Amino acid sequence: MTTPGREFDLLVIGGGINGAGVARDAAGRGVRTALVDQGDFGGATSSASTKLIHGGLRYLEHFEFRLVAESLAEREVILRLAPHLVSPLRFVMPQVPALRPVWMIRLGLWLYDRMGGRSSLPGSATVRLLSDGYGAGLKPELTKGFSYSDARVDDARLVILNLKSARDHGATLLPRTRLVAAARDSGRWRATLECVASGQRFESSARVLINAAGPWVKHVTDCTGSAVSARVRLVKGSHIVVPRAYAGDHAYILQNADQRVVFMIPYEEAYTLIGTTDAVIDSLDQARSITREETCYLLAAVNRYLQCPLAESDVVWSYAGVRPLYDDGQGDPAAITRDYQLLVDDRDGAVQLSIFGGKLTTYRKLAETVLARLAPWLDYRRAAWTHGEPLPGGEFDPARRDAELQRLCAAYPQLPQPLLRDLFARHGLILATVLGEARTLGDLGRDFGGGLYRREAEYFVAREWALAADDILWRRSKAGLRMTAAQREDFTTWFASFRAAAS
Repeated sequence: MTTPGREFDLLVIGGGINGAGVARDAAGRGVRTALVDQGDFGGATSSASTKLIHGGLRYLEHFEFRLVAESLAEREVILRLAPHLVSPLRFVMPQVPALRPVWMIRLGLWLYDRMGGRSSLPGSATVRLLSDGYGAGLKPELTKGFSYSDARVDDARLVILNLKSARDHGATLLPRTRLVAAARDSGRWRATLECVASGQRFESSARVLINAAGPWVKHVTDCTGSAVSARVRLVKGSHIVVPRAYAGDHAYILQNADQRVVFMIPYEEAYTLIGTTDAVIDSLDQARSITREETCYLLAAVNRYLQCPLAESDVVWSYAGVRPLYDDGQGDPAAITRDYQLLVDDRDGAVQLSIFGGKLTTYRKLAETVLARLAPWLDYRRAAWTHGEPLPGGEFDPARRDAELQRLCAAYPQLPQPLLRDLFARHGLILATVLGEARTLGDLGRDFGGGLYRREAEYFVAREWALAADDILWRRSKAGLRMTAAQREDFTTWFASFRAAAS
């Protein structure tokens, strides 16, 4: 824990992807930076996304041209910065003329191929939906469609990698630490912070306070007495996971009768991720879990296309998140802008910048924009830099991903290649640090199931701020998905005793 009374230039409230990106960028510019989050880093919205790095093809229907262009350009940057974590993915949209005319889809894809500048991914194409190809698992009457490129990511790990980089550049990072109050005092913020576990309170000060609290953004403005008057719209998005619903490495983007789209995405080798819903909610209590109505909505959406329909009993996992969107007055949740808004309150020399909205894909550009807005109040030792420095573990050419993985497999010949592949996807070149001197499965310690071993669990605690069993099971890794209920319970029991012994 930081020493009470320590002074910073910048205090970030919220350790989701936007806060992590801001902390990384600021720390790398020589700004004395601290970040706090009342829960686990990336524990809310930023680990409950559709897990895509994408331009947002459907946003074109709402004329969000700037957002799509920026997202497509950022897709290229993130593919380069984290080649172990972000991978290209081909999407297929079956043609249903009654929902959207062919000319509209072709025009949209033509724009999508060109709006972000030069792309390293293949362009769009008209495709035949063959049962052993792009039509795998679909009803036979669906014979024609369109394909295009985007990318997928482990969203929770993207947050962690940004925070590891921020720490490497000198940032102070405190999970499970909440903002109690903050007040302006002689041109600075005096913030009262509280350790959630112990209740211990301490004070820190900063010239600038960043409100990156996501769904809690209004709570923070209330705590600080901000003059910002913008409202936030809480839009719940839920997902379900089922055993692999079709063969092939491609994803589907399925048109729905309500003009929304639903994705089916290959997930963790043996599963299919289906999402998402869009429902405006009044309070965060309404977003603790998926509702049966949402589950049925998603199943109905994909069953219109699947040859073998899915049932509620097929769902092996579900999760719900809340998008803290800027209230632009749109009634339809799907039409509310996903673009970010940055609102500055600079009264009395103590500056607060509040972040509304944003997408996983544009987090880095958002952070860069935040630092540009704060230039009058902060001193930078370097210019914008995050576009060029890879995230931890990603220090290799994306074209060499397979070669780097094979090199690591050759270095650990006694470890199963599927395990090494999963570890590489999580850690990249840091895999060697995670494994240390281990050369055999026995060296990795206790096997908890789901591809999780004691050595990696201890690494998550020592180097990635894991303080609860779920931090590891569902965010640092996705081992919980592949475990049985008994294995998850055994790990939770072990973790509690491990933490108790270490404290």
